[in-house]
Amino acid sequence: MDHLLRAHAPISDAGWALLDSEARERLVVALGARKLVDFAGPLGWAHSATNLGHTEPVVSTPADAVTARRRQVLPLIELRADFSVSRRELLDHDRGAVDTNLDALDDAAMAMARAENIAVFHGWPAAGITGIAEASVHQTVPRVEDFNDYPRRVAKAVEVLLGSGVSGPYGLAVGPADYTAIIETAEHGGYPLFDHLRQILGGPIVWAPGVRGGVVLSLRGGDFLFESGEDLALGYDFHDSEDVHLYLEQSFSFRVATPEAAIALAAE
Repeated sequence: MDHLLRAHAPISDAGWALLDSEARERLVVALGARKLVDFAGPLGWAHSATNLGHTEPVVSTPADAVTARRRQVLPLIELRADFSVSRRELLDHDRGAVDTNLDALDDAAMAMARAENIAVFHGWPAAGITGIAEASVHQTVPRVEDFNDYPRRVAKAVEVLLGSGVSGPYGLAVGPADYTAIIETAEHGGYPLFDHLRQILGGPIVWAPGVRGGVVLSLRGGDFLFESGEDLALGYDFHDSEDVHLYLEQSFSFRVATPEAAIALAAE
């Protein structure tokens, strides 16, 4: 039986199509980390750990003259965001309504995206995940509030990466407030800041809810590894006379293979 139990929900095929489409639309925009790191998978709900390729010694063995080593793995983390949808709203959709209220699903999708972005860029110690900014061996480049100075800061970050032998192209992940400031800023002469930064980076500027400040990282590949077990999926929990209680779920691991391949930009 599918562990998501979708067949048990009082939701029509058209209703599930609506929910899946809405979740996909929200998540594709907000999952900024996936646009910049290496994504492997999905490997399935039963996939439980990432092979790290390392071992550690086992102190004692069952027999003399035998040695042993334990394989090291990184367990996958399961993330779940619960929400509910009105049964009346779903029935109205089946009747042809086009204004179905899915605010709760939107909120759950944004919460899931923020959690994933934070784990990738800033870490999640309780889950054994070290983020890109924390793993970086480089001193943080300060970011001043005047975004007209932002190109110089990004150019400095790129220079540091090049000096460490880390080739491009490079990407920039920023939170919503910084992204808005970049979009709205025109430099002297009216040249858009967004375009100038893309020329410096050679790669994208990514809107990533949850990111604090910014992170410049190489897109050459092999440096930042995201492994998906179950990719983001909608599941059914239970229902009552008024609402259907659902959840958004995924499992993943993340690790930094090359700490020198990224550098953080932080506000002064």
